Amino acid sequence: MLTLGIESSCDESALALFDPDQGIRGQWIASQIALHGEYGGVVPDLASREHLTRFPVLLKQMQTEQGALRFSEIAVTLGPGLAGCLAIGIALAKSLRVSTGVPLVGINHLRAHAFSPFMPVHENDPGEFASRFQALLPHIGLLVSGGNTLLFYLDRGRKLTVLAETVDDAAGEALDKGAKLLGLPYPGGPQIEQQAREGDPSRFDFPRAFSGRGDLKFSFSGLKTSLRYRLDAMTAAEIESSRAALCAGYQEAVVAALVRKTRHVLRIHPASSIGLSGGVANNRRLGEAMTALAAEEKKPLLISRPEHSGDNAAMIAFAARFDREGRIPEHCPAFRMNPSWEAAEHTG
Repeated sequence: MLTLGIESSCDESALALFDPDQGIRGQWIASQIALHGEYGGVVPDLASREHLTRFPVLLKQMQTEQGALRFSEIAVTLGPGLAGCLAIGIALAKSLRVSTGVPLVGINHLRAHAFSPFMPVHENDPGEFASRFQALLPHIGLLVSGGNTLLFYLDRGRKLTVLAETVDDAAGEALDKGAKLLGLPYPGGPQIEQQAREGDPSRFDFPRAFSGRGDLKFSFSGLKTSLRYRLDAMTAAEIESSRAALCAGYQEAVVAALVRKTRHVLRIHPASSIGLSGGVANNRRLGEAMTALAAEEKKPLLISRPEHSGDNAAMIAFAARFDREGRIPEHCPAFRMNPSWEAAEHTG
C-alpha cells in the first residue's frame, strides 16, 4: 500500500514514499533557493527548467536507496502553483503511471499543507493512527506560507472549510518584501526572524489590519507600506542601527495578526485541536505565540515538522490517503492542472 508523492508547484522538486503501516519510507527533495537568490525571488521559467534536470536525479536516488519498488498509487500536485512547474510534475506522474500501471490521483497543494500537521513519521498500527487522527477533529488550522495565508475548519468528516484568508499579500510574502525593503537577502522571512532575535519588538509599532472580531480576513500590504514610509523617514545610519528592532516590530505585527484571528475563530468554531502549517510555521516567534494560544485554549497544538512545512512530496502522498475530498482520480474530468486551485474548491 505504498504511495509515491510528486511535488513541483514552485521551486522544489520532491518525491516521497508513504506507507500507512510504516509512515514515511523516504523523501527526496532538490531546492532551488540558491539559484533564485540572486534574483530576489523565484523566476518561473528557471524553476520549470530546473525541474526537468532534477527529477531524474531524484528518481535515481530513490531507486538506489529503496531498490525495486512497487507502489500501489501515484499522487501528484495539480495546483495551485506555477503552471510550468506543475506541468513537469504532472508529466512525470503520467509517465510513471504508464510504466507501472498503477492508479494516479491529483492532489490540492494547499489541502496537503492543511493535513501535514497530522502526518506520522512511523506507525506500526494504522488503526491506532486513524483513531488518534479522528480524536483530534474537529480542527482549526492556520496555513501560513509565502503565497497563502488562511484559517480553515476541518470537521469530523474531514471536510475543509476556509474561514479566513488574506485579501492581498500572504504573511510569508509580507515578511519577504519587508526584508527586501530592509536590505536583507532572499529568502527574507528567515532573515527577518534572525535579526528580530536581537531587537526590541516594542520600539517600533506597526499596524494590524482587520483587528475586529467580525473581520474574518487578513491583510498585510498596509504593513509593508508602513515599513516603507518609516524607512523613507530614516537615514541610512539610523536604519542600520535600528534594523534588529525594525525586524522585531515588523515580525511581531505579522504574528499578532495571525494569532488574534486564530483566537477569534476558535471562539466561533469550537475545535478539539489547533494546527500550524506552511513554510512560515518554521518561524520560532509564531510557534511560541501559537503554543501560548493553545495553552490558553487548553487544546493540543499540531505543528508541521520542519521537513514538512515547506513544499514537499510527503504531504502530497499523505493527503492522497487521508484527505477524502481533496483527491481526484485521473479518470475524472476534473483531473487537470489548476494553477489557481483554492483549498475549499471542489472540482468533481
